[in-house]
Amino acid sequence: MENSTQIFGIRAVIEAINAKKAIDKVFVQKGLRGELSQELETVLRKERINTSYVPIEKLNRLTKNNHQGVVAQISPVNFHDLEVLVERVLESNKTPLFLLLDQLSDVRNFGAIIRTAECTGVDGIIIQKSGSAPVNGDTIKTSAGAVFKVPICKVDHIKDAMFHLQASGIKVIAATEKTEDTIYDVSFAEPCAIIMGSEGRGINPSVLKLVDAKAKLPLLGDIESLNVSVACGAFLYEAIRQRR
Repeated sequence: MENSTQIFGIRAVIEAINAKKAIDKVFVQKGLRGELSQELETVLRKERINTSYVPIEKLNRLTKNNHQGVVAQISPVNFHDLEVLVERVLESNKTPLFLLLDQLSDVRNFGAIIRTAECTGVDGIIIQKSGSAPVNGDTIKTSAGAVFKVPICKVDHIKDAMFHLQASGIKVIAATEKTEDTIYDVSFAEPCAIIMGSEGRGINPSVLKLVDAKAKLPLLGDIESLNVSVACGAFLYEAIRQRR
């Protein structure tokens, strides 16, 4: 069965995934058994759907309906194909500016970043299918509706997106404290994509090895880091400053 934000029931969720519905996340009851649940597991792995294994009480809070141990959250937006989006932006004769989010998990941070991205003219936001914050009601509210205005791409791996951007002549710049260069030492005036890390871990070390440049924000106080959405805003507005 389905409503405007959820699909529940094992067979219904399987059919929705096979029909390429824009599913953000699937909640599966811990210890679920049976042939149909095994089929679901196979489909979830094949399509790399973001999945959480939760107690039945969590599912009961998500829906009052007979969920059979499975509830899927439907995204309120349609995700864009990365290759098509990059080609379209390159053909527009503007200087591309993309944003990659490496498994950012907090929906409010995600929403705030989308709002700032829309205000700064970001051409597209790229997130990974697994481990990323969903596009849900909190995301929409925090973004002030910007989620419907900025193209969002979901990819299997952030690294693959980076390779495609780099092959398209777009420099990837990491926002990280693991560098001596500040945002004032790095050029954002050329085609570029800024990559922000998750709230706790930052950018994955294996991803960090593949970037073209690294930059950090100068911090003059005792606290060692900024909220990721605030840091992202500083990076994006430095890009705007350099391009004016």
